[in-house]
Amino acid sequence: MTGQELRQILLDKWGYSYDVQFRRAQGKIFLQVMWKYLEQASFPLSEVEYQEHLDSIANYLHALGGSTQVQTFIAQTRDRPRLGKAVSIPLDLGERSSEWIL
Repeated sequence: MTGQELRQILLDKWGYSYDVQFRRAQGKIFLQVMWKYLEQASFPLSEVEYQEHLDSIANYLHALGGSTQVQTFIAQTRDRPRLGKAVSIPLDLGERSSEWIL
């Protein structure tokens, strides 16, 4: 999955180019779809910076083998990002998760 494909998945599901971040909590890794999005006037990144950020996230997901998990979760979830509440996508990275937890 590329950053552009990730953006299209977000747009197709929720209609906005949401910010995404990795988060480590309780010994697990999550990809969080945040409530801020590119189309907001107050969004802190330009379109080029946002796309570079998504490219970076997509590269990590690909390297860790989590791309399919993210695509499947987004397609099946009924949750949606809203102010103060991100959609947390748990990533099952198997033995690779220890690389993040250290």
